[in-house]
Amino acid sequence: MKRVILTSSSGVSLALADRADMVIPFIYRFVSGPLPTPDHLNSYLGARESRSWSDAMHWSDCVSVRQSPLLRRQDRAGGLLWVCETYGVDLIELWFDPEPNSQLQLIWILGYLRSHPVIAERLKLRLVDFDLRGADPGELRHRDVREFDVTESDFEIADMAWEAYRAPTPELCFGLLGRPLGKLSLLKQAFANLLAELPSPTTGLGATEARLLDRIAAGHNRTDELFQPGALRTRVFDQWELGTLLEGLAFGPAPAIAGLDGKLATLDPDNARSRNAAFRRSRLSLTVFGEAVVAGREDFRRHNPIKRWWGGTLLTSERLWRWDRESRSLIAP
Repeated sequence: MKRVILTSSSGVSLALADRADMVIPFIYRFVSGPLPTPDHLNSYLGARESRSWSDAMHWSDCVSVRQSPLLRRQDRAGGLLWVCETYGVDLIELWFDPEPNSQLQLIWILGYLRSHPVIAERLKLRLVDFDLRGADPGELRHRDVREFDVTESDFEIADMAWEAYRAPTPELCFGLLGRPLGKLSLLKQAFANLLAELPSPTTGLGATEARLLDRIAAGHNRTDELFQPGALRTRVFDQWELGTLLEGLAFGPAPAIAGLDGKLATLDPDNARSRNAAFRRSRLSLTVFGEAVVAGREDFRRHNPIKRWWGGTLLTSERLWRWDRESRSLIAP
């Protein structure tokens, strides 16, 4: 039986676990920035046009030819479904852990595969209720992970959740917290974590921003301490996204953080080497205003503008949705 695993970047170690003939990790980030268009996503999974080899992501970029007997080098330009059909793949397993971005990838790929019935019939959903990131391949090789058929109701829930996240307000996502989600039950906590990243009605900070300030207040003044996996006990943003949040806290009209290297404000966002060096040079502390924000005496967003995407919602100072973490309630602008 020929088997393929679809997973997120959290599941790259599955490629070494010998559980499938090919493991395809998706690297799209849906938790920050504007969402890719449907055409962009379809191009990512479809056949690669020759002119886009150098300037566009493609699903095959993250698949090692050496580790997959199902993907020859000359097939890397092919569409995902074409490869599965050409090589007679019998089973496609979905391995997406509870991390919010992974859950968003799961509902996105379910929506894509739903429109291809021949492939959809070969799907199995693995309930990965543990962290895949950093998992030992040897343990994954033998780990018992519950497996389910993917039914029409699962496709419907995935489509509903993806459309809710793409909506221009977070109201539909908030509504999902009170609905049964069947085999996609991990989505509920993922959306709760995402909603917690909306600004607080008291401090104006999202959950990760608040945790960054708390850690700095506790004396963790180096960015490598803050960016270390698990250090913030939040699971939404990756290292580079955390850097963007830090810049927002440090470079506004009323900074909450002092000591972040000022060169970051002018460096090209794609200059990873220089940006990483600037982060490492930084020695962080809270400003007096930052201390007041942490204490709940000041609202960061009343003094600093915001323009940030939350799914399909554009958060601005004039149109700022907030989330009350204590009452778990959504507050409209």
